[in-house]
Amino acid sequence: MARLGLPALLCTLAVLSAALLAAELKSKSCSEVRRLYVSKGFNKNDAPLHEINGDHLKICPQGYTCCSQEMEEKYSLQSKDDFKSVVSEQCNHLQAVFASRYKKFDEFFKELLENAEKSLNDMFVKTYGRLYMQNSEVFKELFKELKHYYVVGNVNLEEMLNDFWARLLERMFRLVNSQYHFTDEYLECVSKYTEQLKPFGDVPRKLKLQVTRAFVAARTFAQGLAVARDVVGKVSVVNPTAQCTHALLKMIYCSHCQGLVTVKPCYNYCSNIMRGCLANQGDLDIEWNNFIDAMLMVAERLEGPFNIESVMDPIDVKISDAIMNMQENSVQVSQKVFQGCGPPKPLPAGRISRSISESAFSARFRPYHPEERPTTAAGTSLDRLVTDVKEKLKQAKKFWSSLPSNVCNDERMAAGNGNEDDCWNGKGKSRYLFAVTGNGLANQGNNPEVQVNTSKQDTLILRQIMALRVMTSKMKNAYNGNDVDFFDISDENSGEGSGSGCEYQQCPSEFEYNATDHAGKSGSDKADSAGARAGPQPYLLIIFCVLFLFMQREWR
Repeated sequence: MARLGLPALLCTLAVLSAALLAAELKSKSCSEVRRLYVSKGFNKNDAPLHEINGDHLKICPQGYTCCSQEMEEKYSLQSKDDFKSVVSEQCNHLQAVFASRYKKFDEFFKELLENAEKSLNDMFVKTYGRLYMQNSEVFKELFKELKHYYVVGNVNLEEMLNDFWARLLERMFRLVNSQYHFTDEYLECVSKYTEQLKPFGDVPRKLKLQVTRAFVAARTFAQGLAVARDVVGKVSVVNPTAQCTHALLKMIYCSHCQGLVTVKPCYNYCSNIMRGCLANQGDLDIEWNNFIDAMLMVAERLEGPFNIESVMDPIDVKISDAIMNMQENSVQVSQKVFQGCGPPKPLPAGRISRSISESAFSARFRPYHPEERPTTAAGTSLDRLVTDVKEKLKQAKKFWSSLPSNVCNDERMAAGNGNEDDCWNGKGKSRYLFAVTGNGLANQGNNPEVQVNTSKQDTLILRQIMALRVMTSKMKNAYNGNDVDFFDISDENSGEGSGSGCEYQQCPSEFEYNATDHAGKSGSDKADSAGARAGPQPYLLIIFCVLFLFMQREWR
């Protein structure tokens, strides 16, 4: 009996163990994994009800798993989308900040110019009446050129202002010497004495300095906001490499395959993956920070000596003061001009009396009181605009080096920094032991999670670096009060097939850039340069044909 009892006992134990093991395996249900998988819009038939052998898995840990091959493939695509979405959210917020501030500055500057022109027109009509209206095109041309410079550029402000005062002198000289007849040649001679005689006092010199500095600073600052908006928009569109995608899948969804659906990736684990996937974006940081510093420098100028509001608001008073100065010194100015240009021809007696009566130019402009002129441009003031944007600029500094951490701070991407033991480390629920690598492409050689080609920089990122570098240089010139030649930088900071991924990218900058030389280049110069370029075209055509035939033979 004893001999028969022992085998029976062992058999019974074996059956019980098998039953317990089967029950345990059956208890490891994949229902929660399946539920979450289906909630993302995937086919429930891809997901097993219970754990299966995981030999088919290519990225996630093998062994018993809740993931089929189809699930791993779809989770791989989903992890890419999740990553792109979180990065886009981070960048779109910053892009929206720059887009809204650019729009506000642009509206303010344009409305400021409109208000200044309207104020001058209204006050000059009251003060000078018909005399002003008969010569108003001189002032309209001044504001037309100022607006053109702000919107398009390609205007030499100093030359434009010199021309304005020369034309004004010609008109004024006729009015104060209405008993004479002046030919165009004589008036051209008169304009040559503008600098020597200073008929308008010191107003032209001061106004030229103030206008040039203020407009250069204002236009450059607004353009800087537009460039920042566009750079962020282009860089926000990320296209993960295959190695990055594998790492993202392993970090975000491989824990689901082991049934750990509530366990989030370890913070440092996420940090290494983000620094590997965003290595090229990290290389923007140095030029970006230099650009932000330059923007802050120009902002200080806008608050102080280069304040376009303080220049344009009283421009009508300043021009009127210059006109009155010319009136008061008209006798001395006229005598010196007559000495240099020769005596003019008197008008016939009948025309003299009529001309004098029509040119009674004795009105004085009323004194200017700043408190009488509250700023209404775009419903704000330059000081308020600059104060706001300075704060945003400071917050935007080091954005690209902080981007990996900001992504991992999103609760959808990683566990909190203090939860180091109960997190997913890529293999299981445990502490992540590797150190966090540095930012930028050069630091990714030892990244334990993402294989990164550190020898090849991204072309799109390089273009953005160049766009920032060019804009920083222009900012420094504007800070020093130097005029800036703008040209089309849209090619510099753009990449084929890339977009912003944000609604603001649909709204183009209102600035037009010019690849031509600085303003003042004459039509004949342009014609000459066009002729010079046309010369070698036949030779280029021959070379192109030879290359085409050679390449065609190679393709065959």
